Amino acid sequence: MTTENSMGDNVAQFPEVDVQERQAWMAVLARANVDELETAWSELPAKPDYTLLRAPESGMVMVRARAGGEGQRFNMGEMSVTRCVVTISDGIQGHAYVAGRDKRHATLAAVFDAMLQDPSIRTDIDEHVINPIRARLSDAQAQTDRKVAATRVDFFTMVRGQ
Repeated sequence: MTTENSMGDNVAQFPEVDVQERQAWMAVLARANVDELETAWSELPAKPDYTLLRAPESGMVMVRARAGGEGQRFNMGEMSVTRCVVTISDGIQGHAYVAGRDKRHATLAAVFDAMLQDPSIRTDIDEHVINPIRARLSDAQAQTDRKVAATRVDFFTMVRGQ
């Protein structure tokens, strides 16, 4: 997608995407298994050419937490992350940050992020890639919630008479 500016130069025109919608699909891509992304990639009828703008690289980030969820912040520890930035053939950039050191996961997540920004293919990618992964993640969370609920103990204090 390009347009001409007032000087006659071709300028890349990036599509407008709702920030919260993009955050939602990027969260799904980051939590997906690399096997799910590989399968989705291999099943694509038309794979876009992509160029690595920032090759996948691994590093560490500090994870911060709050005592009791509401208290003072503290540094809980470090975790490995891998990031990648790609551009697909029509100039749209895709970004990815994934937990761990899997460079292929970061690359595929970035490519799918770029593809999802293209309105002409977003619905198809959302239907065949994002929604199945989102459903699996939701099922896994529901199963974890059931296990936690089964072991829940409610404590209460009885007041003794005086």
